[in-house]
Order: sequence, then structure tokens, then C-alpha cells
Amino acid sequence: MKWKLIAAGWTAAIVSGSAVGTLGAPLTVKNLRCEYKVDPMGIDVGKPRLSWELVNPERGVLETSYEIRVAQSEADLAKGKLLWDSGKQPSEASIQMEYGGPALESRRIYYWQVRVADNHGHLSDWSQPAHWETGLLEATDWTAKWITPDLVEDETKSNPAPLLRREFSLDKKVKSARLYITAMGLYEMSLNGKRVGDEYFTPGWTSYDFRYQYQTYDVTGSLKNGANCLAAVLGDGWFRGRVAWDDKRNSYGKKLALLAQLVIAYNDGTQQIIGTDDRWKSATGAVLESDIYNGETYDARLEQPGWNQAGFDDKNWKSVAVLPPPKAKLVAPAGPPVKAMEQITPAKVLKTPGGDTVLDMGQNMVGWIRFRLSAPAGTTITLRHAEVLDKTGNFYTANLRSAQQTIRYTAKGQGTETFQPHFTFQGFRYVSVGGWPGEVNPEDFTGIVVHSAISRTGTFETSNPLLNQLQHNIIWGQKGNFLDVPTDCPQRDERLGWTGDAQVFARTASFNHDTAAFYTKWLNDVALDQEDDGAVPFVIPNVLSHQTRKGAAASAGWADVAVIVPWVVYQSYGDIRILAEQYQSMKAWVEYMRRQAGEK
Repeated sequence: MKWKLIAAGWTAAIVSGSAVGTLGAPLTVKNLRCEYKVDPMGIDVGKPRLSWELVNPERGVLETSYEIRVAQSEADLAKGKLLWDSGKQPSEASIQMEYGGPALESRRIYYWQVRVADNHGHLSDWSQPAHWETGLLEATDWTAKWITPDLVEDETKSNPAPLLRREFSLDKKVKSARLYITAMGLYEMSLNGKRVGDEYFTPGWTSYDFRYQYQTYDVTGSLKNGANCLAAVLGDGWFRGRVAWDDKRNSYGKKLALLAQLVIAYNDGTQQIIGTDDRWKSATGAVLESDIYNGETYDARLEQPGWNQAGFDDKNWKSVAVLPPPKAKLVAPAGPPVKAMEQITPAKVLKTPGGDTVLDMGQNMVGWIRFRLSAPAGTTITLRHAEVLDKTGNFYTANLRSAQQTIRYTAKGQGTETFQPHFTFQGFRYVSVGGWPGEVNPEDFTGIVVHSAISRTGTFETSNPLLNQLQHNIIWGQKGNFLDVPTDCPQRDERLGWTGDAQVFARTASFNHDTAAFYTKWLNDVALDQEDDGAVPFVIPNVLSHQTRKGAAASAGWADVAVIVPWVVYQSYGDIRILAEQYQSMKAWVEYMRRQAGEK
């Protein structure tokens, strides 16, 4: 009853505020977000949720009402030509307000803004416009075909990374262009020689039996009149690379494949679609091996200059084969992409008692080393990565088990060369440098820290240096293990989404960083990989089901993730929808345990 009385008081404040509210008061609205993201591109949520923040220098300010309006352009917003207007809604909530207008259409941009009133009688101005853009909402929106390179490969090991390309011509003024991409494996895409986007390990690791994520990119500025070239390089990734500790490969398939669709809108109102089909061509290049556990082998002498640009002579390249589409659905990413988030300069160079030259990065990190060198053609540089030195000060890799974590680069001998790997990452503090021409200079090496783009939200600091160091380690441990899925470790031959680790750490993770979208993505895979009887696997995505561990599921503590993490996300972010979407999964696990317990 007390809560109801308080609520009634808020209602009174709403009425009073609306009566005396004035424009131009010191109340503003900022940080507009849609589905936890700022101006997201390519989403597929039918009723996107909209959030904002209030700014007011006064104390004790509470929102008492809001009004959202949505239009098809900023000009329409300004004119009041609206697609949807929420009307004035008495509410203190400023997060996850559902869009309630007409059904969304594929490949459309929706502009929105909000204004609010507070309990001090202020009415804000309309916020600056924000927007969201829908992706390909229907399966029929895809006209591109899945293609696989027509190359001879050894299915028992990592093969040279396939290169794919196709040229096309434009002769009209381009208004806008969007590129939609996914792959069986990993991809890096380029348009006219320029890398598309700044995301890594795309399309991400999902339960490939059920779904593949596709990314959406604005490539309007990369197109040109005349000849253009779309190109991609593919990596094994989690799809067919080594996953788990049995030296097992090809967990989800033996053939890498690409699905890409470029949709070009012209100023004259027409449209052109360039998609993957049998007109593409394939070859291999300098990436000889690329494996998440083992690392990468790259021979720069085998580069094909200009291969991803128009005018390249590909007459000796192979064809591609068109594959039937998989049963798995294509979905837009709900979680944040993996990006290069920080750079670290080596703290010092060490000489170990065993004779190794070792870079000390000064911080245990996850990502890779970018380096530059000048060396004669054929010079091979070897970088080995480790987390610690042993008690005698020597390079220590026993904890990696069979994971090699090794980069091998062979120089082409043409001046200064710069390199970083493509489809692998390492967990390390120390880097053993072998074959380097001359003295190892720390300025030639940069540590690239890579993880899901989760923003820092919580800080914790005390007068105790040891506690502060512990918190520092926790933060870096989270960054190192939040690489698209919440993993147990980022270095050895494992790196799996262990459910027990995830549920134990979820509350801390959500204090340290904004994890709502990250967990939303991963929990969907929890539900998809859950057994028909409600049992929850030990790891998600459940790659172990493709190996020898059938039935590795249903352990309390681990499988409790199906209930605990959705509840943590609700508690941390007020996300009611995640409870609704995960309810069947949550209930199935509880009922499974009820049956196991029996009546007594």
C-alpha cells in the first residue's frame, strides 16, 4: 500500500508539472539509445525499445512524463509529419520504451526524438534527433547466394585463407548503399581496396545449427563511378577451426562460405543489387594458416597486390560453387561487435636465462601484436605468446596445453612492412620474438587489445592497493573473456562459453560494464542449444555436441545460467523483455530439475 501511495504522489506531480511546465527550462534529454545502441544500423527487432537520459542541474529531479515521436526523416520530424507519436505518457521510466507505430519495413531509417517533463514543473525541448535502421527483415529480402571457393583443401588441417572477388560497374549517381554480409567461418570484406567496417571476428560465434548473424555496413562513400570491386578473405574461425581440447576441427562444417548482398539506391529512385553468385572468383594469397588457438602463418611474398580492387587480372583464379542455403536463420546482431579497443606499448624488452628475447607488455591482455619491420625477402619472424614467465624467468607455455599462440611472418623485402593477424587472437603478457633482423625495439611493436565493445559503467576504488589491483585484474579478466561470448579463458586450447563461469560472474560483469546487449545475444543461444528435455549444456554455443561429448549437460551451477543470467540482466537494467523472451528456457530448466528431484 505504501508503494501505491507514493505512486499516487508521482501522478499528482505529473499533473502539476504539466500545468506549469515551461519550455526552455534547465531540463534536457541526451544519450538517446535504441536497443541499447546509439543509432543502430541493420536491426531486426519488431518493436525497438528506446531509452534516454535526463540532464538537470537542480537536485531531486524526477521524470514525470515523456513523449516520443517518430518520422521517416529529420525534416518530417521538424514539420510534425509523424509516423508515430506516443502522446504524453505519465511515467518516470526513461529506458526501454517500446516503439508502438506501424510495422517496420526492411532497409528503412526511422528518426525519433523525445521530450520529458519533471517534478519541478520543467518541460524539456525536443531532443536532438536520433535514428535506427532496419536490416533485412524477411528471408525473401535476400537474393544473394551462399558461395564457397572452388579450391582443393586438406580437411584435416588449417588451409590457406580463401580470397573471393567480383567486379561490377556503376554509371549513375548513388544516393545510398548498404552491404549485408555473413559467412560460414569468419570474413573480412573490402570494397575498392578499403576494409569494410572496423569489426573483427565477424559474423561472430552463435549456435550455427540454428542461426548466423549478418552485419550491415554503410558503404555509400566507398563506391565510385565506373568499375568497382567487392572482395573478401575468409577464415576458419569457430566454424571449422580447432575448437575445444581434442584437436577437433570442422565442428560445424568443412566448407567455408560467404553470403554478401550490396544494395545500391540511386538518386533517380532506382535500385541495384550486387550479391554473391557464381560470377565470383576465388584464389588464395599470403595467409597460409589462421587458427584461433594456433595463430597465423603469413608469407608476404605470396600477396597479390590489387586483388581487391577493380582492374586486377584474375584470369588464373578459380570459380566458386553455389551452396544450398542452410536451415539456420539469418539474424541481425543483438550484441556489441568485437573491436580493437585499446593500444599498449611494450613496457620493456627482456633477455631470459634461456636466451629468448621477450617483450613485456606490462599487462596481461587479449588481442594481438601489430609490428613493423624492414627485412630481406624470405626473413621469417616468429612471435610466441605467453601469460607468465616461470620461476627461473624463462618463457612459460605449459598452461596453453596444445594451443600454439604463434605468429609466423615471412617478409617480402620491400621497405617497411606492417602486419597484424587476421583471424586469431592471443591471451598474453609476454611475447617471445624470434628471427628479428637486428635489435628488438619496443617502438616497432604495439599491443592491440580486442574485445566486445562493452562500455565501462562501474568503478571501484579503495585505500587498499591490493584491493585496487584485484579490481584492476577483474576488469582485464572481463575484457579478455568477453570476446563475443563469455568464455572461461582466452589463451589455451579451450576458450569456450562455459555456463557456470558465466552465471557466477554475471552480476560483477554487469556492474563493471554495460553487458545488457552482450548477454541478450548470448542468452538466445542458450535457449537454442538447450536440450528438448530442458537440460542446459556445459558450454554455449554447444560445440561439444559436435564432438564426442553427447549429453554433456544438466549440471547444477552450470545449467542454472538459464535462470540466473536473465534475472541479473533484469535486475541490472530493468529489462523485462529478456525475462519474457527467456521464460520458456528458464521454465524448461526448472522443470527438468523438478523431474530429477522427484516427489520426495
